[in-house]
Amino acid sequence: IRAKDVTMPAKLPVNFFSTRSPVIDLFRGQLDYADHLRQDSEIVLYFFYAPWCGQSIAAREEIEHVASRLSDQVLFVAVNCWWNQGKCRKQKHFFYFPVIHLYHRSFGPIEYKGPMSAVYIEKFVRRVMTPLLYISSRSKLLDFLSNYEPGVLGYFEFNASPQPPGYLTFFTSALHSLKKDYLGTIRFGVITDKRVAEEISLVRSGSVYLHRHVNTSLIYPNDIMNYTAENICKWALENREMLIRWLRPHGGKSLLLNNELKKGPALLIFIPYNPLSEIHPLLDEITKVALEYHNCNKSQAAEPDLQHLGDTDSPAFDSSVPDAHMKLSETFSITKYPCCNTVVLPQWHSISRTHNVCELCINQTLGVKPNKVHVPHCNFLEIEAALDSFYLQEHTFFQVISNTIECSNFLSFYSPFSYYTACCRTVNRHFLSFISSEKTIFQTPKVAFSSHGKKGNTQHSIPHIEDRNCFIPDLHITGTNITGLSCRTNKTLNLYLLDSNLFWIYAERLGASRSTHLKEFAAIVDLKEEVHYVLDQNRSLVGPTLENFIKNFSILYSPLKRHLVDDPSVHFHEQRVITEVTTNTFHDTVFLSEKNVLLLYYAQWCGFCASLNHIFIQLARLLPPDNFTVARIDTTQNDLPWEFMTDRLPTILFFPHQRKEQSVKFPEDISVNLPNLLKFILHHSRLSSSEPCTKECLHKETVLQQGHISHLEREIQKLRSEISALHQAHDQLEAQLSEARREEHRLQQQKHALEKQHKTLQLHSERLQATYDQKNQELLEMAEKLQELADASENLLKENTLLRILVASREGRLQSKDEIKESLQSEQTLSEENDISVSTATATLEEKRIDNIDTIETEHSSGNRTE
Repeated sequence: IRAKDVTMPAKLPVNFFSTRSPVIDLFRGQLDYADHLRQDSEIVLYFFYAPWCGQSIAAREEIEHVASRLSDQVLFVAVNCWWNQGKCRKQKHFFYFPVIHLYHRSFGPIEYKGPMSAVYIEKFVRRVMTPLLYISSRSKLLDFLSNYEPGVLGYFEFNASPQPPGYLTFFTSALHSLKKDYLGTIRFGVITDKRVAEEISLVRSGSVYLHRHVNTSLIYPNDIMNYTAENICKWALENREMLIRWLRPHGGKSLLLNNELKKGPALLIFIPYNPLSEIHPLLDEITKVALEYHNCNKSQAAEPDLQHLGDTDSPAFDSSVPDAHMKLSETFSITKYPCCNTVVLPQWHSISRTHNVCELCINQTLGVKPNKVHVPHCNFLEIEAALDSFYLQEHTFFQVISNTIECSNFLSFYSPFSYYTACCRTVNRHFLSFISSEKTIFQTPKVAFSSHGKKGNTQHSIPHIEDRNCFIPDLHITGTNITGLSCRTNKTLNLYLLDSNLFWIYAERLGASRSTHLKEFAAIVDLKEEVHYVLDQNRSLVGPTLENFIKNFSILYSPLKRHLVDDPSVHFHEQRVITEVTTNTFHDTVFLSEKNVLLLYYAQWCGFCASLNHIFIQLARLLPPDNFTVARIDTTQNDLPWEFMTDRLPTILFFPHQRKEQSVKFPEDISVNLPNLLKFILHHSRLSSSEPCTKECLHKETVLQQGHISHLEREIQKLRSEISALHQAHDQLEAQLSEARREEHRLQQQKHALEKQHKTLQLHSERLQATYDQKNQELLEMAEKLQELADASENLLKENTLLRILVASREGRLQSKDEIKESLQSEQTLSEENDISVSTATATLEEKRIDNIDTIETEHSSGNRTE
């Protein structure tokens, strides 16, 4: 019968937080009691944990730190959601721990998914506490609009009622934003002053305004969308402008970085960031660079509201000025500043070092004005259609040498209301850059039009994108060379920020120094090209440095040097037979060396690679070190140029002397052994060159052959000495083996003797065991007899006790009879006249009594003797 499973019951839970902690610890999972506590508090934070979870244990101290600062305003409740008897475990089904939920009165839960750090948790809790910022003055409005994060402003008049219509809806939309975007990238503010609201063209109470730095700011369309909290939040999230995005990987398996890097080249900036700090100078400087980079208009029209608000001393500070700015922005964004794309045509001849560079722009006719709410500023589909039309007429733009800019206008195949403009010029690829293009290439004010497609005149043509400043004299543009660069290149960068206090390990993997004290780092990662560039850490991470870094990347032939990951564990002070190559030493060891180089690609996880080590060690000892280098490189710890990458391990490449660019790969169908490697190396190192060999060449070849022969003779002599040493070792081993055999024979004899002794001892043991069993049986029998005697003795003792009692009673009777006898004698003396029969009977009676007494005394004496 199979035994039943025995299950040990779980131990009773204990307190997870200290009893002195401001956090209420419901370690038995009392979720119903937690809901009861939430009814009496405005802001509540739930911390769901598992006692065994390492992340929960690590976050416990962070939660206590936040609770110590906000316990007077926020109720902190910790619930054990792992105890199987608790209601939390039965009602909640979490896939990870810990989980943080926040409630703002009846609204919630708002889940926090950010880093488990005290400063980040406190910042998020404060955002839930005050989801709306109160904008009471013009200066606060300017500060709100100048922030890099998207901002949503609502205007409400509090004069008529305590809560004007729409205010609670707007308040709830801010909470919805925190619920959908845990990073809190959209800030919500409320304006109650009518004069402040007029600065951003908000006149009617209940209006909602979405501020954008580069594109046109928007007003919530009440006539199209219902005024609900969900719609306002959705509208803000869909139309927000993300100049910079924060990346906060949660530490587990995630596709966050992969999904972002697949969008295109990315500039990753690592800075130390404190969310609770009120000022961030470095972040403000990076924001300024991002704004200039995305400011495709190159004008003050990109920030009409900020320019207007900043000029507080201007006399024209009325409601009509913002409208004028809005109209000016719309005019330039629709007619003067279309979407453009740079196209580089291929070389017209294989030996030519020139390219034709064209700027293709989309132009909208003045009769069509798109709706700014529904039509994006730059449509990708329109760009794609323009490129299709351009490539169909690509042959018309080939010029052998052209020192002037030639522009052409041609109609779109998809829309009769738009046409395309292409301005081209031939440039030398050594001088092709955005800086030189702005100063040299496109500075010619005279634009010559060719006769391709639909010809336009100079008055209605759109100038080249680098040439726009001279056509807008009314706007005094003050910008850097990076202004609008995102719209002037096909290598547009996406800007991302990471907190170096939390994610410095990613910076180290990209190439940051591990010993640096200032954790500031920037790198550009291009996943499509499989390259990344690193900003020199010796330079400060300031605005001009970032601008130069971005400009150098955006140039067609970028001067940036690709960064390759190196193996820091390799040390070069040791003399090794095989040279260990890293990323930094690859070029010097392989290409700049005057020796023939045999390079092995291997990896630590490759078992077959490890089996080749002894072959390469023998090969390195055989080959003369003056002419050959045997090296290897770990492909998992070092990056290589793409032309030398391989997807198969192990891989063997041979780089001949004076022909390093003609590297040869060892055939995969030939087994890797010492003879095959020697044949492979000698065959490819002796290939004749295209030039005839002179006497000096023959002399060198002879000297080289003699050197090879002498080297081989020395190696043969070494092998002979090794063979003799092996023979001596063989003789010594034979002697040791004979001695071992004799020792084995002696041990066998000792084994037999011990086996005999073992048998004798075993027989003696059996005899002793039999004797022991016999004696044991006798002792058992004696014990039984003794037990019988003890029982009989006990019975005799009982009988003796009864006899003593009987004797005592008889003695008492005898005394009474003596007294009677004396009384009878006295009576006899007093009356002698008694009857003879009476005396005779009396005498007979006395004799019987005396006989009975004698009998009792006899039994008593015999009983004593028995005892």
